[in-house]
This record gives sequence, C-alpha cells and structure tokens, in this order.
Amino acid sequence: MNKINWGIIGCGDVTELKSGPAFNKVPGAALVAVMRRDAAKAADYARRHQVPRWYDDAGKLINDPGVNAIYIATPPSSHEACCIAAMHAGKPVFVEKPMALNYTEALNMATTAAAKNIKLVVAHYRREQPFFKKIKQLIDEKTIGEIRLANLVYYRQPFTKAELAIEKNAWRVDPDIAGGGLFHDLAPHQLDLMLHFFGPVEKISGIAGNQAGNYAADDMVTGHILFKNGIAFTGAWCFNASTEADQVELIGSEGKISFAVFNNRSFTLTTKNDSTRFEFEPLQHVQQPMIEKVVQFFLGNAENPCSGEDGAEVMRMMGEMLK
Repeated sequence: MNKINWGIIGCGDVTELKSGPAFNKVPGAALVAVMRRDAAKAADYARRHQVPRWYDDAGKLINDPGVNAIYIATPPSSHEACCIAAMHAGKPVFVEKPMALNYTEALNMATTAAAKNIKLVVAHYRREQPFFKKIKQLIDEKTIGEIRLANLVYYRQPFTKAELAIEKNAWRVDPDIAGGGLFHDLAPHQLDLMLHFFGPVEKISGIAGNQAGNYAADDMVTGHILFKNGIAFTGAWCFNASTEADQVELIGSEGKISFAVFNNRSFTLTTKNDSTRFEFEPLQHVQQPMIEKVVQFFLGNAENPCSGEDGAEVMRMMGEMLK
C-alpha cells in the first residue's frame, strides 16, 4: 500500500469540517468514496466535497476495490458492526469516538483487529494536536515535578425541549444509539487524554444518575481513577447545571497546569517562581494532525497514535464510572 484511498461510512456533521476535508489535504491520502443511508444526502456530500463515488449501503463502500481504508463516523451503535465488516474485508479502520456502545463491543473490535492483524485506530484526535502535545511534553519533562492529582470539572446547561427535538442532539442522549448520553459523547476525549498522559490504570470508581429526567441517559457522573504510577484523578460531569465549566488542573510537586479540553486556545503553567500562558492558533480541521499520523501508520511509517486497546480501555473507564 503506497497511498491511502479513504472511504467514509457516515458522512454527517462531524465530517463536514472537523475531519472530512482533511483526508484530501494529507500527503499520501485521498477521499474517494462516502456512504450515508440517505442517498440524497450522500450524493450531496460527494458533490460538495468533490468525492468521486457515493453509496447508501455500507457493505458496498467497504467492498469497493478502490477503497483501501475505512473511516467510521456513524453513531456509536453501528461502530462495532461496521468495523468488524471492514476488517473481514482486510481493510484498516479509523473509528470515531466513543469507540462503541460499551466496553464489550470495543474489546471485540480490538481483539478482532489483533487476531486478523488489521490496523485499527480510534479517533481520540486531541493526542496529536499541538495544544495537547505541548502539555504532554511539559508533563514528560517534569516541569511541574511529580504529578499528584488531576482534577476535572465539566458542567453545561441542559438541552431545551426545542434542542432535544433536533435529530443531531436527540441521538446523543439516546442510550441505544450513543451508549450513555453526553457523558459518552464528551468524556472519551477527556479520559483518553488522562490515559495518554498518565498510563495504565489501577482502580476506577464512580457515581452516575439522571437528575433532571429530561431523557433516558445519565446526566450526572462523578469518577475517580488511581493510575498505577500513583496519580489520582477526580472528575465531575453535570449536563443539567445552571452554569458552564470546562477545566482541568494537573497538580504537581513543583507547580500546576490548567487547561480546558474543549476550548483549547490557551493554557497556563504555574510554577513556584513563575506563571506562563501558552497560546495556540485554532485548527481549520481539528482532526487533520491525527489523520496525518493515521495515514503514516497505515503506510507503515509511524506507530499507532491511538490503538484499539487504548480505545477499549477508555470505554472500560467510562463503564466502571457508570456502575
């Protein structure tokens, strides 16, 4: 394989700007086919993004001989089936987060990839963004000494009835489609960063509940993780609050790093003697750095930027918190 010819299964909102256009901008890659169950929308996407072929059936795209890699961007309820089908066709897979509905499905995807020796990457794309790469560099260089605690809070106001009537909002809070509401939609980014920063997990616990009763999924989660290196993580998510917050603090023996996961334009490094603010330009396509790394991995020129095993571990972390 000397060029990655991508096919997208599920060309919805996430692919319009965050990811889709980047497949044609990355060296060694091209977007050659897209699929959506609504044929008219699939054809419209292909026309607007100058994609040569479109389908309304995932199997037809997977078996297109001109497609040699699959990007799965459907809702989580179909990730496992699409991923397994692509791997049975011998094609490497880049799958959106959350990796699946639950840990069992995610583990099946990861073990199938290993058994069939098919490359699988999970789209925890913040790992490759300059903003988070800089934070990891500071952690690895022990700029704030030995990290003791990681504290995360994420609050937002509830969806209104009008917002819940919009399809792209409604499916995200339907456990049968999304897995676990907005926690499943957003927490994978946050928890994957903790896994990426701190490594293997020792213990996980949590509390979850549906406080407002606006939909079937839990709207409040708290979680605790003890990493094997001794770092303790505490997280609190509330999707029915009167206020909004997106804040992570990494507390070390020599200082702290403060940042937001979803508003990542700047972060602050505070040490005993100084405080430094790091500023970053917004990315046109937030997934492009990850897609660049995935292409190089599929071509055999780089390591896996986020393995199926890591993706499954994030699903396990969330599942343990929801217990």
